[in-house]
Amino acid sequence: MKITTETRQLSFNDIQEKTKKRYEQILDRLDKPKTAKEIAVELFEIGVIPSTERNYTAPRLTELEKMGYVRAIDKKKCEYTGKTVAVYERIGGIENEI
Repeated sequence: MKITTETRQLSFNDIQEKTKKRYEQILDRLDKPKTAKEIAVELFEIGVIPSTERNYTAPRLTELEKMGYVRAIDKKKCEYTGKTVAVYERIGGIENEI
C-alpha cells in the first residue's frame, strides 16, 4: 500500500471515531428539547469543544436526524443569536445508543 493511501485511511478512521464520539456527546445532552447552539454551549461548558460555535453540533444533528436518532420538533428564536432555529429532541430512550 502506498504511504499516502495508508495515511489517508488512518486519518479517515480517526475522523470516524471522533464523529461517533460527538454523536454520543450530543445525544447525552438531549435530556430535553434543545437547539444546536444550546447543545454547543453545554458541550463548551463541560470542556468537550473549544468554543460555543454551533457548527460543532449542527452538522452532527443533521446526520443524527437522517439516521433516526433525533428529530426537529419545533422552531424558536435563539437566545444567543436572535435567529429562528430548529429545536431537536432525541427519539427513543437512553437505550437507543449509536
